[in-house]
Amino acid sequence: MATDTHPGKTGSGGGAGHTVRRLLLDNGALSALVVLLVAMSLLSGDFLTTQNLLNVGVQAAVTAILAFGVTFVIVSAGIDLSVGSVAALSATVLAWSATSAGVPVWLAVILAVATGIACGFVNGALVAYGKLPSFIATLAMLSVARGLSLVISQGSPIAFPDSVSVLGDTLGGWLPVPVLVMIGMGLLTALILARTYIGRSMYAIGGNEEAARLSGLRVNKQKLAIYALSGLFAAVAGIVLASRLVSAQPQAAQGYELDAIAAVVIGGASLAGGVGKASGTLIGALILAVLRNGLNLMSVSAFWQQVVIGVVIALAVLLDTLRRKAGTGAAASTGSGAPGAPGSGRKGAMKAGIAVVVVAAVVAAVSFFNSHTSGTTTKVGMSLSTLNNPFFVQMKAGAQAEAKKAGIDLTVTDAQNDASQQANQLQNFTSSGVNSIIVNPVDSDAVGPGVRSANKAD
Repeated sequence: MATDTHPGKTGSGGGAGHTVRRLLLDNGALSALVVLLVAMSLLSGDFLTTQNLLNVGVQAAVTAILAFGVTFVIVSAGIDLSVGSVAALSATVLAWSATSAGVPVWLAVILAVATGIACGFVNGALVAYGKLPSFIATLAMLSVARGLSLVISQGSPIAFPDSVSVLGDTLGGWLPVPVLVMIGMGLLTALILARTYIGRSMYAIGGNEEAARLSGLRVNKQKLAIYALSGLFAAVAGIVLASRLVSAQPQAAQGYELDAIAAVVIGGASLAGGVGKASGTLIGALILAVLRNGLNLMSVSAFWQQVVIGVVIALAVLLDTLRRKAGTGAAASTGSGAPGAPGSGRKGAMKAGIAVVVVAAVVAAVSFFNSHTSGTTTKVGMSLSTLNNPFFVQMKAGAQAEAKKAGIDLTVTDAQNDASQQANQLQNFTSSGVNSIIVNPVDSDAVGPGVRSANKAD
């Protein structure tokens, strides 16, 4: 029986519906990023400035680099939960080797990168030859790498070599080096996925592992290389993060694996494998950074920020499901001539549009409920190490009470015991032009660059 499979033969209405659906579903992440940029610009006058946009890039850099490595794994239908711990371990190895062990810095960098690759190689061996589910294998590595980081550092931060800390600085006094590293790793990711044999292997394995094996692909060896690449990118991310904090923190990057996975999924990759690209991952990481940065500028509490991030991730997975269903429906309609194809295109576009509207509505609602209607000009930022401790909760309450009496607009943020998150908060305070900043540091060494930058901005 002859069938007409040409996409242009479904009628003008179907063609238009298909085009709109593809535009919204395939570029949904980019559309969401544009909507967020516009929304944040309208809600905060401090958002759309050159300095703050550079801050967003810096704050997205570590997550993006981790996410690029995770993209390889997710495209091949796996998962890597260990990248945050591997990043911390690699940075710790570098700092310890260059200071306590007296190893030359260049060799310490090589050891750090080799540590990341080795961790990824072990993950790959457990998945490919040990036949462990990738979730279990990388979960075990998450614990092992974090434990080794604590053992090597004895639980204390280690000062980072000055020659490597330049990676956390700026080029020419304004262009952040972490952003340049992020762009470079993104280009490398795109090159590997699009132009190399191993990149094509990732898509083949993710699409249908058994078919890939039967076609002659050496799946087990490819998996070793895929997880090793993820470990390599985690090591680079760890070095960049430690450079920003001028110290290797054994507890650094906790939970970053979830942000990395979220960035990949928000960027359009499918958790079922076979779909994903570097540009989408970068957009996903930028969406997370824009959300956090904008919500900080609007004085939204860290607790509400978690709610918003969770909603965005859920919507991203929902759109992933819709995209796969739409793809299946389109394939079926070309073979059977089902009259519902145009309707399914409009339905998919409508659902994507609704998802974008929901994200914007959640951001606007949270901003409204957390807005401060103060007519004062004196603004003070306060960054606390954690609000999971009653002492600091009382400190926040006392500060807010006194600020209200004095007519001061006080913004309190929660660093959640994460030195890098506190560094981001200090960046946001500085770029938003507060008059003063009060800091209860997570770590006295790691807070140094942020304090110096604030003092430089007066």
